Amino acid sequence: MANPVSLTLNTTTTTMSSSSLRSTTTVASRLLFSSSSSRSTLSLSASSSSSSSPCSISFVRSLVSSPILSSSSSLNQKRFQVASVNRSFNSAAAVTKCTASDPDQLKSAREDIKELLNTKFCHPILVRLGWHDAGTYNKNIKEWPQRGGANASLRFEIELKHAANAGLVNALNLIKDIKEKYSGITYADLFQLASATAIEEAGGPKIPMKYGRVDASGPEDCPEEGRLPDAGPPSPANHLREVFYRMGLDDKDIVALSGAHTLGRSRPERSGWGKPETKYTKEGPGAPGGQSWTPEWLKFDNSYFKEIKEKRDEDLLVLPTDAAIFEDSSFKVYAEKYAADQDAFFKDYAEAHAKLSNLGAKFNPPEVSSP
Repeated sequence: MANPVSLTLNTTTTTMSSSSLRSTTTVASRLLFSSSSSRSTLSLSASSSSSSSPCSISFVRSLVSSPILSSSSSLNQKRFQVASVNRSFNSAAAVTKCTASDPDQLKSAREDIKELLNTKFCHPILVRLGWHDAGTYNKNIKEWPQRGGANASLRFEIELKHAANAGLVNALNLIKDIKEKYSGITYADLFQLASATAIEEAGGPKIPMKYGRVDASGPEDCPEEGRLPDAGPPSPANHLREVFYRMGLDDKDIVALSGAHTLGRSRPERSGWGKPETKYTKEGPGAPGGQSWTPEWLKFDNSYFKEIKEKRDEDLLVLPTDAAIFEDSSFKVYAEKYAADQDAFFKDYAEAHAKLSNLGAKFNPPEVSSP
């Protein structure tokens, strides 16, 4: 197990009682499940057969087998549970506005997230939650929250319906009780806290995080669809640069963040990518099947780069965007470095993850540098 993350917290806080949350008018909405025919996107996702089974991680859209909704659940049960969590998150939105998160509550919530990870093994989908909330940032738009980024707009139905976010309602289900318990934490901070903690608990590096993010207040603050990357575009390297450069990230960040594919598996019936099962996935954990990028697909390390470089095992997945990091001359410099040096990968990944978690965020009080 990795060392705990270092919480750097803004000191001015405003908390709200649970009674205030309960008295807030509930905003009812319906979440739509994306079909398996929708296009794949480069995103983190989870796979699990039950709430107690391990999740997996993946950049490919629609690889999610819910840790909350089992495959045997009826469609009506799924709709009820999805609507329930959406009502819960939207009802609190009206009272969670421009307030910094309470430092003590953040520390306690982190312990609760660790317990959640230890019991549900849901690291991948929590990583994906933080990534997809922050990954909509557009550096060319100055106004907040129109510029996107880490503002928790992902909790609203209109953004949850984006194809790239299929299954993320399960992440909201997982952290719903934690948010209700700690009303002095903004959603934007909770999403990023969960994501960073999940990386560490999977064996990854310590992420130098900051907190005090302000929440987007309503669906009108959600970005348009299409800001997150695809898994198999015609020109993978150019596509990755187009998307990540728009966020203000560079080639090193792109390759380092791609290394999160060391976790997870792809399911062809949902994404169109991968094999139905392999020797590494036929017995789970979680729901059996799918194709992973690495043999130990629940461990965060540098094996992704080693496996992509060697391409020796047909049971391991290589997407067009994966292959690009060793085919593009600029990407390859970093990919080769990370394949040979896990410490270098961890260092650059931690920096890239922290950078991503701050994209587009509005801090209250204003953002301060980590010590």
